[in-house]
Amino acid sequence: MLKVFNTMTGEKEEFIPLKDNEVRMYVCGVTVYDYCHIGHARSSVVFDVIRRYLTYKGFKVTFVKNFTDIDDKIINRSNKENIHWKELTEKFIKEHDYDMSQLNILPPDHTPKATEFIDEMIKLCETLIEKGYAYVADGDVYYRVSKFKEYGKLSKRDLEELMAGARVDINEKKENPLDFALWKKSKENEPFWESPWGKGRPGWHIECSVMSSKILGIPFDIHGGGKDLIFPHHENEIAQSEAAEEKMFAKYWIHNGFVNVNKEKMSKSLGNFFTIRDIITKFDPEVLRFFLLTTHYRSPIDFSFDHLIEAENSLNRIYIFFDDLNHYIVTKKGKNRIDEAKKIFEEFISSFEEAMDDDFNTAKGLASIFDYIRDMNRLLNQKVDEETLSEIEKLSSQMKDIVNQVLGIIVKTPEEWFEKNLPLPKNELLKLIEERATARKNKDFEKADKIRDKLESMGIELLDTPKGTRFRAIRKHEELN
Repeated sequence: MLKVFNTMTGEKEEFIPLKDNEVRMYVCGVTVYDYCHIGHARSSVVFDVIRRYLTYKGFKVTFVKNFTDIDDKIINRSNKENIHWKELTEKFIKEHDYDMSQLNILPPDHTPKATEFIDEMIKLCETLIEKGYAYVADGDVYYRVSKFKEYGKLSKRDLEELMAGARVDINEKKENPLDFALWKKSKENEPFWESPWGKGRPGWHIECSVMSSKILGIPFDIHGGGKDLIFPHHENEIAQSEAAEEKMFAKYWIHNGFVNVNKEKMSKSLGNFFTIRDIITKFDPEVLRFFLLTTHYRSPIDFSFDHLIEAENSLNRIYIFFDDLNHYIVTKKGKNRIDEAKKIFEEFISSFEEAMDDDFNTAKGLASIFDYIRDMNRLLNQKVDEETLSEIEKLSSQMKDIVNQVLGIIVKTPEEWFEKNLPLPKNELLKLIEERATARKNKDFEKADKIRDKLESMGIELLDTPKGTRFRAIRKHEELN
């Protein structure tokens, strides 16, 4: 039974979609004015895995993730670089899509842009004004928070406490300092759209209310995003949508935890700010994805290069298992151990699904992979016959397919994984291996050892087998320490 933690109730609940076998899911996307950072990577990986696991469980998933393509930051950046705001957003949508593809994020079913739904946003403003939930003030439209009696139900914030802590600006046009903008009057030289209240542009919160409801209908099953979006963004979405539609907006609210860098909050001012692009120039993108899965999605995760190295070493262990399996040599002493192999696989399936059913616990899901590898290696070390080897290869391929489908890792062959780190051209490496083989044949062990030592110093491990010498390149990390 799949259980998910619902921010709205503060509890784990059995996941029961609103429609049989169909899941409609909306996740707040990025504001496209810059390259994506590792906080964006975490949210993207988290909800990609949630979507993947729901699909694995047999649900038909419709996944929507938006782009905010009009915003103060976009306007400021476009003015600073002296380019049209559309040119800026189109550039960073492409950069976003590249980063997501590198992290093996499945493309959403729908990727709406805020500016494609301006008419619908104006209509929602009009509805809220008619119902008394919004008012016009000098070309701006504000939401009347005090009118929505359930305001604060997601973030568990009390309206009176919020009022006490609110700061009232001079010349404030709002009736109440907690009221928020649904529509903003455009300033000089800003992008604008015509509206009943004059030239303006939408507020941030109304964008997601409109895009989610127009594409998925409401209520829908899952609304997701980072914990920083609980208040005010998601709280305001609920207030807008439920006031207008007079029904529940979304059933399950799922939020991922923050990314800290060396135990401090990531920020440009502290100099500990990393984009996805920064990381994947130093590490294979699969390493970053694996690292982000090592902590439960609701918990904060501490980013460091040491933790990335640990993640890479863990992936090395997985790929070494498949590499060794591909080169396993059956001996006459091998026994039929098919039943034991099947039991190991069944235990993997059980523990992996149990972990993922428990609010998508990827950390425990990863642990089940290493339990499988440990137990299967133990079985292989006891020597197996040809029939058992064939069964283990089949079961291990199935294990890899499941992990790939759900977690989006183990996407390469062992050869691809170990050859990507080659510190010299492959033809030169093979030539050195051949020279070493000749030296050994001629009993020139001093030369053979020198070649081995040279390659080991470069991070290349040689493995001598009855079928010849093979290699694995496992890179060193002195330059990162």
